[in-house]
Amino acid sequence: MNEATIRPPAAAAVEVTGVDRIFRSGREEVQALRGVSVTVAAGEFVSLIGPSGCGKSTLMRLIADLDAPSSGTINVFGKTARQARLDQDYGIAFQQAGLLPWRSVRGNIELPLLTHGAAAAKRRERVDELLAMVGLSDFGEHYPDQLSGGMQQRVAIARSLAESPKLLLMDEPFGALDEMTRERMQNELIRICAETGCAVVFVTHSIPEAVFLSDRVVVMSPRPGEIRDVVDITLGAAVGRGAGLREEAVFYDAIRLVREALHGAEPAAVRGAETR
Repeated sequence: MNEATIRPPAAAAVEVTGVDRIFRSGREEVQALRGVSVTVAAGEFVSLIGPSGCGKSTLMRLIADLDAPSSGTINVFGKTARQARLDQDYGIAFQQAGLLPWRSVRGNIELPLLTHGAAAAKRRERVDELLAMVGLSDFGEHYPDQLSGGMQQRVAIARSLAESPKLLLMDEPFGALDEMTRERMQNELIRICAETGCAVVFVTHSIPEAVFLSDRVVVMSPRPGEIRDVVDITLGAAVGRGAGLREEAVFYDAIRLVREALHGAEPAAVRGAETR
């Protein structure tokens, strides 16, 4: 092979190594995370699941450089979390869409581009692309209070993708939606991730949601949050991740594996569910 064609391996999207997070208030001390290490490959979808208060959202905030670890390191595409934030390497979506009510759908989506000085023509072109991607091309001039909850979340996801990030950080983005809307949004997210190729770190309380969306599910223990188990979701080429997956036996097998890990059952001899 010609030396010019040899390239170094791509940096992991996220690499968390030995992270602790301790909160202190006066003499009180609460350890939210202890010795957390996890790696997310480029293009991989990884969900974090665990009981309330286990530190899932704390870990997400550390990756996003919205907080700093007490010890340990976090790298995003081989950079510090802070440098990745400055370079706009990731987008963020939360449980609440967080749209500005005085800005139209188009105005909300273009906000990151406007903040970073993109030209008007480039903003318009990119927003048109994103509106089409999330199925809202006819709603660009509407305002948030004219949209359903699911539509608002689609706008929030489009906004998080505005600067073509290689990583999406999503903290229970569908948690406030009804079940039917939630399933539709999960289907949309699968499609969007396939189109963009971005990696995703996704916080959820729902085992079926984690299984449907993820390549791997990271199971966390009660506080102080530690990595209890990592479950590979191997569905088999014949199944795929379409809406029909929810009716397949392999889907329920994977749910059982995650549930066992979450409740502290002995790890299965073979992690994952696979069609053979």
